[in-house]
Amino acid sequence: MPRRELLLIGEMIDAAEEAQRLVVGRDVDDIQADRPVRDALLWNFTVLGEAAAQLPDEFKMTYPSVNWARPSQLRNRIVHGYWSVDLEILHTTAKHDLPAFTAELKAVSAALEP
Repeated sequence: MPRRELLLIGEMIDAAEEAQRLVVGRDVDDIQADRPVRDALLWNFTVLGEAAAQLPDEFKMTYPSVNWARPSQLRNRIVHGYWSVDLEILHTTAKHDLPAFTAELKAVSAALEP
């Protein structure tokens, strides 16, 4: 497997874990009121989605159980409509969806390791 895919998966794992850390002990109002935290959360979702979008389609088809499209969709929403991003969705996604998604990414990463 090309090194690029492994690097992109690593970036996705890192961004997903950081997004999860950013919401621990914070509700949506806390995030809204703390610009550095809000910006960091937006940035990590952007990185997650951009890395997912950079993975070749053939690679994604090798792991069809992973929802590769969702991070890219969120990234596009953040980048093209940042003024109207619903932080509740990002908070909920980071808290409830990213742990399982991160586990899937780690499984893919482990399968790629030589």
